[in-house]
Order: sequence, then C-alpha cells, then structure tokens
Amino acid sequence: MNIETENTGSFKANEFIEYSDKSVVSKTIIKKPSGNITLFAFDKGEGLAEHSSPHEAFIQITDGSAEINIGGTYTDYLQENALYFLLIFRIPCWQRINSR
Repeated sequence: MNIETENTGSFKANEFIEYSDKSVVSKTIIKKPSGNITLFAFDKGEGLAEHSSPHEAFIQITDGSAEINIGGTYTDYLQENALYFLLIFRIPCWQRINSR
C-alpha cells in the first residue's frame, strides 16, 4: 500500500518505520500543501529541539515513553496510556524519548 497515492487505507505506524541506534528516523507518508504526515522513530535518549509548525500537529506515542513539552507545560507520557496530542499551530514544543 502506498499511502501517498491511495485515497483510503489503513496501516500500523510501527510497520512503516524502523529504529536506528542513536538516531531519529523520519519518514513522510503524506506531503500536501495543506500539511504533511511524518512518522518518527526515536532511539532512547534522542528527541527534537523546541520548534513550532505553521500547521496543526498530531503526536501519538506507539511504543515506549517520552517527555513532551507543549507551550511550556512539561509532562512524562507512556505508550500504555494510549494518549494522542493535537497541537495548535505555532505553539512551541519539544520531545525527548525515555525508552523505545
């Protein structure tokens, strides 16, 4: 299945991307003028520096645990909590991964 060219479909994010030691791996699966969908795989201890986006952002932790700071509010999150985050555009955030 090619998500970029198909109109409908389902997939498991963990099957589309793999971890790499001491790295952050990203894979864009949809790229449109209105926004992108990019999967990330973070090795333990890796993360993203504070940043913001001109579009809304969606975070889903599918494996492991992470520290996430959204607009100055810092929290630890575990995958077991099945949490999703919808970020308003231009609000700064950062992520650091505790386990994968």
